[in-house]
Formats: sequence, structure tokens, C-alpha cells
Amino acid sequence: MILGTLGPEGNNHALIAWRYLKRRAPQGGQCVFFDTFEMAFDALLAGELTHVLQCTAHFSHADCVGRYMHRAFPVDAFIAGSKPLALLVRRDTPEPEHVALQPATRYYTDLSAFKTIIEAPTTVDVANGLMEGHYQAGICAEEALAKAPDTLQLMRSLGPAIDTWVIYTTASLDKNSPLHL
Repeated sequence: MILGTLGPEGNNHALIAWRYLKRRAPQGGQCVFFDTFEMAFDALLAGELTHVLQCTAHFSHADCVGRYMHRAFPVDAFIAGSKPLALLVRRDTPEPEHVALQPATRYYTDLSAFKTIIEAPTTVDVANGLMEGHYQAGICAEEALAKAPDTLQLMRSLGPAIDTWVIYTTASLDKNSPLHL
């Protein structure tokens, strides 16, 4: 199984991809990471991948369902939790005015105290931007706190996001599949 999904390594798509391969392809598999889902689905259609993994909470999900209809087919779905998330703030910004987030995380907590919301492509980008001083606060994996304890502090622990994930291939399921209703 060659499974394509959104990168970079270290994000929640990578985490869930590796979990999926461990469970569904115990004989071994490969993950390939892409900058966009369009690139992953195009690679699937070109025969460079056997499967694509996508979280249904990702902002591009509906777009991909429409764009690749009748060419990429959902063949598996499951529920999985992300890395524990948190609202982190830089220690040198006692009253942050802006918060960075990946759009799917927008409503995970009350952000009314912030004047500006900055969208980032991934929670990994948010964590890196916080550590590098590009953002004052952000929603990202709580593990970023352990990587930069002198720079970051916990504002609010959010726990893992529990999401629905879909696997796509280029062949549709047999109508007798237990996944068909």
C-alpha cells in the first residue's frame, strides 16, 4: 500500500496515516506526503499511489469530493483522534492580540479575546511560527510546549480532535461491501 496524504511529517495526517498502515497493512506500507490534497489525488489518478487519506474536517475535503467524483472513490472510513491540541502563547507576549490557527481548528475554543485570527496551512506551521516569533498565540499540538518551554506557555489545553477520516482509491467498493448502505 502506498498511502498519500497531506504533509509535512509530524502533522496529524501523518500521524493517522502511520496508524492506518500499522493496522491495515501490517505487512508494510509507504507514506508519501504532499503540500496539497490536489497533488495527492492527482498522484493517485496517475497511478503513483494506491490510496489517499483525508480528514473530513480539512477545509479542502468537500472540494476534493466534487473535483475527483467518479475517479477517486471512498473505500474506508474510520474515527481517530489527533495529537492533543492546545492554545499556546509566547512568554514574551503577556497579552497577545492575534492568534494563528489551521482553519479546521477555528471553533475548538473561545478566541473572542483576540483581535486578529491568522490562518496557517497546518498546525505544524502554527507551532513553528510560534517558536520562531511570527505568531503571538496559536492552536497547535500541545507537544510544541515541550520543544520550547522557555518560549511558549500553555493558555488552554484542548485535548485531541476526534475526526472522521476517509481512504480513497481509484476503484469503487463492491455493492456488497458492508460499508455500502
